[in-house]
Amino acid sequence: MLTWQVAAHGPLRALDERLGRAVASGGLPAGPAEFFADLGNPAVALPVLAAAVVWALWRGRREARGREDDGAAPPCWWLPPLAAGLTAAAVPALVVPLKLWLARPGPAAMAGASHDGFYPSGHAATAAVLYGLGALLLCRGGRRAAARRQVGPALAAGLVLLNAGVGTGLVRRGYHWPLDVLGSWCLAGVLLALWCAVCDRWAGEHRAADPRERPADLL
Repeated sequence: MLTWQVAAHGPLRALDERLGRAVASGGLPAGPAEFFADLGNPAVALPVLAAAVVWALWRGRREARGREDDGAAPPCWWLPPLAAGLTAAAVPALVVPLKLWLARPGPAAMAGASHDGFYPSGHAATAAVLYGLGALLLCRGGRRAAARRQVGPALAAGLVLLNAGVGTGLVRRGYHWPLDVLGSWCLAGVLLALWCAVCDRWAGEHRAADPRERPADLL
């Protein structure tokens, strides 16, 4: 719906541009806004995701060896980090063609920019997907489920606040319209949901069958 409104110059796009101009000229501090907007830069987000991928590979391999020692079938421990890298690569592969296709002009502050098209926001999509993947990798797997349940809500809340800061900073500094950010969040939600579906389907926890267990216990 958002993409249709942007492409068709609908009433939501007109309202969006009025809201964007109001936020850009509002009283929000410019310094913190610039800081949060920069968190959507791939130069900042990629190292964070890379660290999470390396940690997930190390943890997954260690736990797989433990399951092998116990006689259990190890899961595809390498799949979540690999899928995270492919999902991160999908962000520019999807955002750039959409930008070129819609060719939405940016706010006044971006007049004469070196690129065409501002919908969806690449910085907002990068922050939502890459930081989201990093958080999912940290919470996935592992044998300390209780610890994950305690850390998970705090990590999710921090992720929401971080992305809200990135989106607000991009609009406040006049780099994007609000719909550019919302469209990127929708795209990020689809990519993260696909990552979760793939990992749940092919990298789930598997245990070896115990001959003492009844068939009904294995269902």
